[in-house]
Amino acid sequence: MSAEHPRLVTVVGIGAGGWSDLSRTSHQALRAAGVIMGGPRHLSLLPPSVPARRVPLPSPLLPALFELLEEHAEAGLAVLASGDPMFHGIGATLVRVIGPGRVRVLPHASSAALAAARLGWPLATTEVLSLVTADPATVRRALNPGRRLLVLSRDAATPATVAALVTAAGHGSAVITVLEQLGGPAERIYSADAASWDHPSGDPLNVIAIDCGPDGPATPVVPGLPDSAYETDGQLTKREVRAVTLSMLAPAPGQLLWDVGAGSGSIGIEWMRSHPSCRAIAIESSTERVASIRTNAANLGVPGLQIVTGRAPEALDSLPTPDTIFIGGGLTRDGVLDAGLTALRPGGRLVANAVTVESEAAVAAAHAKLGGDLIRLSVSRGAPVGTFTGWRPMMPVTIWSVTR
Repeated sequence: MSAEHPRLVTVVGIGAGGWSDLSRTSHQALRAAGVIMGGPRHLSLLPPSVPARRVPLPSPLLPALFELLEEHAEAGLAVLASGDPMFHGIGATLVRVIGPGRVRVLPHASSAALAAARLGWPLATTEVLSLVTADPATVRRALNPGRRLLVLSRDAATPATVAALVTAAGHGSAVITVLEQLGGPAERIYSADAASWDHPSGDPLNVIAIDCGPDGPATPVVPGLPDSAYETDGQLTKREVRAVTLSMLAPAPGQLLWDVGAGSGSIGIEWMRSHPSCRAIAIESSTERVASIRTNAANLGVPGLQIVTGRAPEALDSLPTPDTIFIGGGLTRDGVLDAGLTALRPGGRLVANAVTVESEAAVAAAHAKLGGDLIRLSVSRGAPVGTFTGWRPMMPVTIWSVTR
């Protein structure tokens, strides 16, 4: 913090090693600050020789953050954060709230970097997940034989929760290692197989390492999961059709999908599985199917799937603008197609699947008016015919896709 730039917020990363592990630049920034904000644990690491007034960060953080920053802006403000503030930390939040021009970040080694160093794991090929605010079921998406994961914990109970979840997902032989207070005098590391995890809750400041090993079920990362992966009452876009449909939806990182008439939720779920930043909203009128969607999303590692219980087009009102829309049900309802096309951002895509003669007629009329691509997909699966094998055809599906 400098006198020439009093409204600049300096974010200083600090580890479990405390003040003595900080660089000279970080020491100077904290000594020059008039106010230092941080969590109670972070503020307790400051020595008495730092003259700044200590202000605890609010909880919840976001509602009061902007006003708190403005209140102390002229005093020369610093914020203490864990490790690297731009890695799942408050640094990224501050940049989003007040802009990058007002934020100066002085990072420390992240907990993920320290954990990888202790374990001898190359960080570039190790997936890192944060459960500080996310649902623990998010871990399921990343579980696969041979994979190594680092999980940032929410609290002392997180390791046991993760061990139970990993075991339930069929990876009970995975080795789980908990690394507590990394870089500090109380650092502690301990391990066990997920299925035999019986360690009591330890320090809340911990990172969980998961080495899946060679065993356990493999879950494909490409669209077209087996139909058996879903709890369903039959309203499920079948595997082959789902793979083609998702290729036409073309998920890209950060994009938002509306899955209208979501059924069992398979399209929205596999859209979100394509990249951690992909988002989806499933719109479904049946409360029983909504329950199945919620179960399927958790089991397949995308518990963040938003679910709207209601019938289109009314249920589409006030939803955030989508990049892409899939209509799997409700094509023959008045206003559904029009509402979807109106809601799309410029350049957005709409994909609709028709199975019945009536829905196919609606798609054909839309194609005649708006153009786009129209395909008809027929799939037959091998099935027993006595002691032989024959082809059992599925209902053909007409798929229309159009770009606004």
